[in-house]
Amino acid sequence: MQTEKFYYDNQIVKWFAWATIVWGLVGMLVGIWVAFQLAFPALNFGIEFTTFGRLRPLHTNAVIFAFVGNGIFMGVYYSLQRLLKARMFSDTLSRIHFWGWQLIIVAAAITIPLGITTSKEYAELEWPIDIAITLIWVVFGWNMFGTILKRRERHLYVAIWFYIATFVTVAMLHIVNSMAIPVSLTKSYSWYAGVQDALVQWWYGHNAVAFFLTTPYLGLMYYFLPKAAERPVYSYRLSIIHFWALIFIYIWAGPHHLLYTALPDWAQSLGVVFSIMLIAPSWGGMINGLFTLRGAWDKVREEPILKFMVVAVTAYGMSTFEGPMLSLKNVNAIAHYTDWIVAHVHVGALGWNGFLTFGIIYWLIPKMFNTKLYSLKLANWHFWLGTLGILLYAVPMYWAGFAQSFMWKEFTVDGRIKYEFLETVTRIVPMYITRGIGGTLYYIGVIIMAYNIFKTTKIGLFTANEEAEAMPLQEYKAHKGEHWHRWIERKPIQLLLLSLVAVVIGGIIEFVPTFLIQSNVPTIESVKPYTALELEGRDIYVKEGCYNCHSQMIRPFRDEVERYGEFSKGGEFVYDHPFQWGSKRTGPDLARIGAKYNNAWHFNHMLEPTSTSDGSIMPPYPWLFEKTLNFDLMPAKIRAMQTLGVPYPEGYDKQAVEDMKKQAAEIQADLKAGGIEAQENTEILAMIAYLQRMGTDIKNKK
Repeated sequence: MQTEKFYYDNQIVKWFAWATIVWGLVGMLVGIWVAFQLAFPALNFGIEFTTFGRLRPLHTNAVIFAFVGNGIFMGVYYSLQRLLKARMFSDTLSRIHFWGWQLIIVAAAITIPLGITTSKEYAELEWPIDIAITLIWVVFGWNMFGTILKRRERHLYVAIWFYIATFVTVAMLHIVNSMAIPVSLTKSYSWYAGVQDALVQWWYGHNAVAFFLTTPYLGLMYYFLPKAAERPVYSYRLSIIHFWALIFIYIWAGPHHLLYTALPDWAQSLGVVFSIMLIAPSWGGMINGLFTLRGAWDKVREEPILKFMVVAVTAYGMSTFEGPMLSLKNVNAIAHYTDWIVAHVHVGALGWNGFLTFGIIYWLIPKMFNTKLYSLKLANWHFWLGTLGILLYAVPMYWAGFAQSFMWKEFTVDGRIKYEFLETVTRIVPMYITRGIGGTLYYIGVIIMAYNIFKTTKIGLFTANEEAEAMPLQEYKAHKGEHWHRWIERKPIQLLLLSLVAVVIGGIIEFVPTFLIQSNVPTIESVKPYTALELEGRDIYVKEGCYNCHSQMIRPFRDEVERYGEFSKGGEFVYDHPFQWGSKRTGPDLARIGAKYNNAWHFNHMLEPTSTSDGSIMPPYPWLFEKTLNFDLMPAKIRAMQTLGVPYPEGYDKQAVEDMKKQAAEIQADLKAGGIEAQENTEILAMIAYLQRMGTDIKNKK
């Protein structure tokens, strides 16, 4: 039988490669900016669109979905064609995917600084963009499976297993977590509330790390590491165990982000158990990667590409050991809400995702441009600057995390809290500065890479359509002694369906009891819906990104109850769409802030934080004192809440605006009585209303 000639599409790979570099430079620059904002609040610039609360989610979205996302597609489009011996199914779909994804990134870059956000971590984008993500993801899957079905290679290599699992699981996670009821083009409310919303969000949030930042990169590791090392993968059997165990276990572990919260104990325990189990498959993958380099360590010393890949796989091993350890309740009690978590996340992001991406780019670009890398010396400089940058970033954040936790928990000999919360912030400012320096060194390395790659493209000759030759797909006959897994490697649809089953099981077992059994989220009679003004204030709180620094979840620890008040109950949050429990305490917990201070204190604190809290690193919010409340949208907000089951009286949407104005006038009058002239119907009045409501529905035993 004659071979068939065809052409690989390198053009789409090049586009995604440049997008990876450009968005990496943008996203990491924003990261450096927000890092230094915590040490130097003046870098917020007193501008509505450049506060930490607005820029922090911009940074995370840019790095995860723009830098890493484009890196995934770059690697998948290159490796998939060669593993299947086929051009991508459709050049048109490839280009729709590329430009659609870039437009989504631009939409995110515009809307997040504008305060158009759902506040759900790693899922902040509003519903029109969520729909666009779904459509473009379908285009990607269509193109990938079209290519798989027209392949010339019968068996699907391990990298493709991970690509398939990534596609199906990310689709499931995105759709379930993004369920919301629109209020307008730029505003929606999560379909879930309180405890249930928290469970769904961290089922998504943890598995966004698993199935966007991990499984596709494992697929890339299985292709590009053996290629760069010119060695076969260490163990085929280990790759089978690694794949199936990882995708089955990972999906259960989300609740470990909610330990000691109002989430039912059984769900927390389930998350802990499966998190510990994750060590085995994760380290199986790391071992498979590192052992692939057996006999090639001399080459590792010489080749910067392999240096990047070795550190990447090592960082993967470190972070996938640390993650399960952080899910142990006694460790989590120290680490959660502190900068320890920030260090942990960035070891994975900078080391695993960043370094593997750099190694792939350094290997892939010279191949497509038919030349050698412009400068190995510059690549080595990039490696050492990046490695030093990671160390200078992570070590101070670990130190800061321990300092925060121990200071929060320390009591005097007479049983009083020893440190005010603000003291625990000001003490670690030097660590924030060092972290920023580390991030800057890492960023300089990326700039060097961009220059090196640009010069490489200038000296090379790009092959947009790379000629290849292969036999057409042959009818396969199983032979005696063949490994049982070979059957599923020949069946892409069955592989997809089995992957879906593996990831659905954990979600169903966690969700069904939490949503259907009332005792998991008991109601509290005294908890009432927010007033119209309080609801508007909550939306402003979300818009300003206050959840990025403040939690609303008091855990049942002696120090937290002493510092903040009665620990949080699940029934308190039944009308919270979305939940606001937070994941980091740069500022104090606000779950019981209501009635703790008078209206004037909140007014002055939002206008100039240092006037009430000397040394505060919180930025001022002067625009809240000038912007008028949006009355036009309130009736639609009330109707949306009623649809979600919030028990506002029938017809309340017609009365809500008057209620807003009345409550705003009362707060304005109270401020005036204290000598403060507040403008009528401004956003600050709604913010004060919300802050004064928080935690007042149940009796505070403090």
